[in-house]
Amino acid sequence: MLVLLYEHRDEPWVVLTRRAWHLRHHAGEVSFPGGRREPGDADLWATALREAAEEIGLDPGAVRRVGQLDTFVTVGSRSLVCPFVATVERRPELVPDPAEVERVLHVPLSELTGPDTWREEIWSLGEAFGGERVMTFFELPGDTVWGATASVLRRLLTVAITGMEGG
Repeated sequence: MLVLLYEHRDEPWVVLTRRAWHLRHHAGEVSFPGGRREPGDADLWATALREAAEEIGLDPGAVRRVGQLDTFVTVGSRSLVCPFVATVERRPELVPDPAEVERVLHVPLSELTGPDTWREEIWSLGEAFGGERVMTFFELPGDTVWGATASVLRRLLTVAITGMEGG
């Protein structure tokens, strides 16, 4: 998974995608570029770059890796999520591949911290899925971000806010 950041209008922005509606899994959901590792990928960083190039036309040569957020396993599909944080110099010109992505979303981080944007709920998922879980949601115009994507955004914002308070 690629968490792509850039500065625009003197603030940090993040790139998200809305998955195509015809997909079998997670249709129409907001996500980060990313997907499963393929045999030709040297490592998970290579997977994140390849997937971003395929899904939104991101030039891998323009990307600078700056870190990685905590790896975790999703509740429903038991998928390993490895979020790499990267930057580009300026707002990228991205073109969604209609086979996978309906739309590219450019979101200022400040929008994600608004009191009407962010919320958490306690969901009872049953003992097989760990009992009760805190679910994070971000309400964007026309989209609700939840699940693994919301979890990664929450982690990103926690690191960003902690870094600003400590620095």
